[in-house]
Amino acid sequence: MSPSLVSRNADLKRLRDEGFEIQVKDNHLLLLHVPYVTPARIVAYGTLVSTLNLNGDAVMTPDTHVVYFHGERPSRADGAVVPNLLHSSGTTRLTEAITVDFSFSNKPEQGFSNYFDKMTSYANILWGHALQLDPEATPKTYVVHEDEDDDSPFLYADSASTRAEIAAINAKLKLNKIAIVGVGGTGSYILDLVAKTPVREIHLFDGDKFLQHNAFRAPGAARKEDFANTPRKVNYHADRYAMMRTGIVPHPYDIDNYNRDELATMDFVFLAAEGGTTKRLVVQTLEDAGIPFIDVGMGVYRVRESLAGVLAVTTSTNGRRDHVHVGRRIDFTDSDEEGVYAQNIQIADLNALNATLAVIRWKKLYGVYLDLEQEHYSAYTLDGNHLLNEDHPDDGQGS
Repeated sequence: MSPSLVSRNADLKRLRDEGFEIQVKDNHLLLLHVPYVTPARIVAYGTLVSTLNLNGDAVMTPDTHVVYFHGERPSRADGAVVPNLLHSSGTTRLTEAITVDFSFSNKPEQGFSNYFDKMTSYANILWGHALQLDPEATPKTYVVHEDEDDDSPFLYADSASTRAEIAAINAKLKLNKIAIVGVGGTGSYILDLVAKTPVREIHLFDGDKFLQHNAFRAPGAARKEDFANTPRKVNYHADRYAMMRTGIVPHPYDIDNYNRDELATMDFVFLAAEGGTTKRLVVQTLEDAGIPFIDVGMGVYRVRESLAGVLAVTTSTNGRRDHVHVGRRIDFTDSDEEGVYAQNIQIADLNALNATLAVIRWKKLYGVYLDLEQEHYSAYTLDGNHLLNEDHPDDGQGS
């Protein structure tokens, strides 16, 4: 997000120019030092908070008339509840840095067309009651806060999380470094999903080139001219996602005994590479370093004139690793070059589903999604839509 967001948008600039103490934080607009009356009939100062409806660096019409408030319950000068204001109460954590106590709803008939009107409308309601007890109370401090310039990897604000009020939950994924080993069909879809989370660095390991057949099992649409220079897969995908975020780091080579230690610096690893030799080396490296990882695998085969198959997601953490070897959950045999999947039959939907199951499991590990079963192995069977969950923490040895 641009550090000149306030100066580029007339309604935000007007708030600041007229002396209101505003700050942009975590894709929210804060109006600080707002005078109000507490239930004890004391003038105090709270903070109004609104989501910011952004399109790049342009502030759009407010997406809701509701605002949040950090402070005690606002009252009239006589201590009674301010009428036609309270929407909900209870401490809510909007983001890592923003906690609120109430939400207000006081919508004019025509709604709010800009953030100046919205924020001053609510501020004036609170301020008006405070003035009856303290004629010198004012929200106009002329204090200027620099626009937030945080360490977000995104080139534009994650307004989707803000609108859904789950920014604080998604912040659990602010890992420093993760890796995706193999960015073919499934690995590229893992990248597509993980790139939309606040992980600071996503390291891609793959020595293959991005060829025409790869375009049919990768997210988005490649241009015909993209194949002319036969780019490495990691470079092709890093360039695509650089339009959205920073921190995509390409490594145009496969993992071997000489570079395996690069994985030991990661917080988490997705293993989406083919070939048992590579998988065994990666798994051994991650287990030795105590790094959690998820392996994905697909077994697709022909049944007469149709395809059938199983998608597997295997999770390995310091709390449960035995199932990988005892339960033989990861296939360490080298792939059958004559197999159906090795012939590059285009099954992007299965690649995407395999990736989605893996990323959902990853988000469960970090508390984004509720995880009641804590399964460490899942298998989806195409025929019948069966999803099997096994290898739970209390199962003992892998089954």
